[in-house]
Amino acid sequence: MDITIAECFLPHEDHEATLTFYRDVLGFEVRNDVGYGGMHWITVGPPGQPGTSIVLYPPAATPGLTDEERRTISEMMAKGSYAMINLTTPDLDGTFEKLQASDVEIVQEPTEQPYGRRDCAVRDPAGNMIRINELR
Repeated sequence: MDITIAECFLPHEDHEATLTFYRDVLGFEVRNDVGYGGMHWITVGPPGQPGTSIVLYPPAATPGLTDEERRTISEMMAKGSYAMINLTTPDLDGTFEKLQASDVEIVQEPTEQPYGRRDCAVRDPAGNMIRINELR
């Protein structure tokens, strides 16, 4: 088989804060920004990797959810326990310094993990956990 990852989906609730984090802080390209009914679906991705994207979507638009389920999702997002993505960088310390200077929520400073990775963790404006692994 020849399979690649095209998109993954992460929830978001604040259009401007989401754009600022992914575009201005992480340096991702904005590939699409679709508004409908006061909500936004934003597609971003790393420059030079046009085949891989993150679609930031409003979880409130998910069909079939009850109000209670929507509240639960919002609570889980706020705690950072709803969604997560792992990214990689060849310069973890430099990346972490830029993140720290951008006043993002730091969850973990660069750390050598017992499972063989060195990484750090931050949260995006929606509370999604973003772990950044050092390429070795």
